[in-house]
Amino acid sequence: MGNSSSSSSAAAAATAALAGCSKSTILAVPDTETGSHVLTVDGYTMTRGRGVGNSINSGTFTVGDHNWHIAYYPDGSRRSYPQYNWISVNVYHDGPAAGTNSGGGVKAHFELNILKPNGKPVSTYRRTSPVISFSGDGQQCWGQAEFITNDEIRLIKHIARHNSFLIRCDVTVIRENRVETTVSPSLIVPPPDLHQHLANLLETQVGADVTFDVGGELFKAHRAVLATRSTVFMAELFGNMKEKAASCVKIDDVDPNAFRAMLHFIYTDSLPKIEDGDMMVMAQHLLVTADKYNLERLKLICEDKLCTYIDSKTVVNTLLLADQHGCKCLQEECLRFVKSRGNFKSVMACDDFEHLMSSYPSLVKELLAKVAH
Repeated sequence: MGNSSSSSSAAAAATAALAGCSKSTILAVPDTETGSHVLTVDGYTMTRGRGVGNSINSGTFTVGDHNWHIAYYPDGSRRSYPQYNWISVNVYHDGPAAGTNSGGGVKAHFELNILKPNGKPVSTYRRTSPVISFSGDGQQCWGQAEFITNDEIRLIKHIARHNSFLIRCDVTVIRENRVETTVSPSLIVPPPDLHQHLANLLETQVGADVTFDVGGELFKAHRAVLATRSTVFMAELFGNMKEKAASCVKIDDVDPNAFRAMLHFIYTDSLPKIEDGDMMVMAQHLLVTADKYNLERLKLICEDKLCTYIDSKTVVNTLLLADQHGCKCLQEECLRFVKSRGNFKSVMACDDFEHLMSSYPSLVKELLAKVAH
């Protein structure tokens, strides 16, 4: 989880750093040209008997400004093979084509296939080469001395039936890598600003359709926004509760400042600016309000804030607050504080501890059990 968060933060930082920059991309791609030549061997059986090393050549074909030809050896190209039963196929480089500016050398790779009558390869007899460099000095070739045996070729039904077959040679000539540079337009995409628009909607009260009387202070808001963010507001403002028909909803159990901060959070998904000296008290009131309106994220933010204010003077009240509103993480942090560094005696000396013992004996029992361990 930590690595994922770190990676996301780094990516966001990189994106922010590039905002407003014009961009270009350098892409190196191999410059290639591929061509194919099909050699038809008619009267296959009659081509045999020429002797090892004797070939029948195709016509010359051009790929990538270079000339090539196929040499077909019906009795094999080498005497070192037993029984001279192999059919061999070589592809020869015949130099640069006339009228081109190509030098004598070239790089290429090859693929040889025997074709079916429908033109598709017989996969068993597919042969490929690595990239071969030809210097251009004399005739050079790449080939397959063991392309297919005469025994195997007679077992291919369409060849046996028609006494002919097709050999396709694919040649890919590889030139120097081509470098392409593309320039992206200097388009600046602004960051998301929906929260700013909603904050402005709350501030201007345009289209507001409900008023809340909180401790004598009036707040105008938008039913749809509140209901979208809170299931409690959804039930109150659009359900069967009395608040649905009321133009002014009276609330007596919420601190007005906390309600104002909650509205800001509902519209912007963030807390308003709060002075450090007021933060602890605001976090306490806001936690209660968030719990009342089922705003789980706001509640967790308040828990996190209150964890930083735990000390021997505040821990008892914070523990009570956590217990009343089901804040497990905040409660565990309080218990951890009491248990550590010999804090338990100073906590017991506080006036609030007696109230804790009389009002919440089960919580004190849990606290003592934690300290004992």
